[in-house]
Amino acid sequence: MSHLTGKRIAIIADDYVEEPELLMPRDQLREHGAEVKVYSPSGEAIQAVRSDVNPTQKVEVDGSLGDLDVDAIDALVVPGGSVNADHLRMDEHAQRILAEVDDAGKPLAIVCHGPWLLISAGRAQGRRVTSWPSLADDLRNAGAEWTDEEVVVDGHLITSRKPDDLPAFVDAISTALQGAAV
Repeated sequence: MSHLTGKRIAIIADDYVEEPELLMPRDQLREHGAEVKVYSPSGEAIQAVRSDVNPTQKVEVDGSLGDLDVDAIDALVVPGGSVNADHLRMDEHAQRILAEVDDAGKPLAIVCHGPWLLISAGRAQGRRVTSWPSLADDLRNAGAEWTDEEVVVDGHLITSRKPDDLPAFVDAISTALQGAAV
């Protein structure tokens, strides 16, 4: 399948990223023909985990957040893992990248604890979202409408709750990149 040929997707992540939330979108979007690159704050390989605390593998990255040119991508994916998300939310480069993607109206796909970055970048207000359930209060307090659904699409913003929801999450990203109504 190559329905995403020519599409360029960036994934931003840090240590303790939830492994399936990084690897499944990366690998499946590549299988669909997209060019997918992973960026970390330092540009160094990142430690992946399962269930937030069980280290798995080191994942090689394609560059640092400072190397990521928003004009050169078609979509941004932000995986979860509470430690990863907590690091990203405090990173000024990550906040700027998310804000630029949002301003450009490009697909912005965020899963699990990743919406913390949406909050810290000042982009949650007035948005309809989902996330890992423990973020519901944070998102509501930031002015978002939180709902417990597998995937929520609000314009170009795509959010999902957890690894079990990844097939629907990746499908929503693919649909958005194809320019179809989601």
